[in-house]
Amino acid sequence: MQYISYLRVSTENQSRSGLGLDAQKSMIRSFINKDDIILKEYIEAESGKNNNRPMLNQAIADSKQFNATLLIAKLDRLSRNAAFIFKLRDSEVNFRAVDMPDANSLTVGIMAVLAQHERELISDRTRKAMQVKKLRGDRMGNPQNLTDYTRERSLAVRQRNALNHPANKQAMEMIFALRQSNLTFQQIADKLSVMGMKTRNNKDFVASTVRRLYKIKERLESESV
Repeated sequence: MQYISYLRVSTENQSRSGLGLDAQKSMIRSFINKDDIILKEYIEAESGKNNNRPMLNQAIADSKQFNATLLIAKLDRLSRNAAFIFKLRDSEVNFRAVDMPDANSLTVGIMAVLAQHERELISDRTRKAMQVKKLRGDRMGNPQNLTDYTRERSLAVRQRNALNHPANKQAMEMIFALRQSNLTFQQIADKLSVMGMKTRNNKDFVASTVRRLYKIKERLESESV
């Protein structure tokens, strides 16, 4: 029998690392007979809820062209969208899932509905977890997803906001002047607190804040020369 193999992982990182792919390939190798032929293998990194997948579309087209069977390791590797599974089933493309080798149209339809229900549950759990984190004030987002350009832009915005705030403008002048007297950043922070000065967030100055404002002022002074 001739097969077109389709493998899917959810992220590019998984695709590069092989995480998830090795398990799918192992399942497929264990499934086929020694006389079976895998004509082509397609690997795609896409979300299961995204039905517009070029590699899968090409795998379907090749299956039709070569009269081959589309072979996947697990049903949810195709999609967790029931309507999409039904559409694929009705397109007259033969496909088999290794985890359900004896599946017929009825069982495939039932499994597709269950897979979609699982996706909806995951989405709902994720949404609720995000809401809880927001209520707790947790920091959102993954710093690993930030590019160098994004980090630089973010830093520039924070520095511009700090520079333009009246409280920080006044503090920077005072910090720069006191620093010329060889005071430490902690000593300067203590003096600012005694003077009743606050940061733009209405907090007491600490050594790290003083140091940051001093560096900004120092850079501005050097650029103006």
